Amino acid sequence: MAMPTSHLLKIAAARRSIRKYKAVPVEREKLDLCLEAARLAPSACNAQPYRFIVLDEPALKEKFCAAVFGGVYSACRFAAAAPVMVAVVSDTGKLTAWLGNQMQSTNFRLVDIGIAAEHFVLAAAEQGLGTCWLGWFNAKAAAKALGLGTGIKVEVLLSVGYPDEAPPPRKRKTTKELAGYNTDI
Repeated sequence: MAMPTSHLLKIAAARRSIRKYKAVPVEREKLDLCLEAARLAPSACNAQPYRFIVLDEPALKEKFCAAVFGGVYSACRFAAAAPVMVAVVSDTGKLTAWLGNQMQSTNFRLVDIGIAAEHFVLAAAEQGLGTCWLGWFNAKAAAKALGLGTGIKVEVLLSVGYPDEAPPPRKRKTTKELAGYNTDI
């Protein structure tokens, strides 16, 4: 049976983690569309426990990147070349979501951030922008550079820009290896 075609599947299949960017500014209209896609993401108890801080002013972005990609975090210094850096910041959620976290031993805030950030990167890919998820950065320095209060944490960084590379597809497991119907997999 052939897989039906889908615009979303085409975008998801084409999306790559980009580590080389063109020195071209990203239009705010495109970033606004990405932010709107993130805003529409579902979240546990509709808590929406995140904020997106977009750094597209070059001097501010460069200062931020210098603070967060130094020392042991220098492996992600490539991201500083992107014209835009997006900090995804955790925000306190609703009490009901917190209770669910405790009862299920799952941090739904991080799940929600993942969903919203993925909406963002897929919207970026649809517009010809490249992104890279970054989890290896100095989170304390990031919070300080952004002037965040105590208890507020930068969970993820997304570098954003026009790709200056075209990485090949990576090997993926087959659907049969990942899923099954009505049985154990």
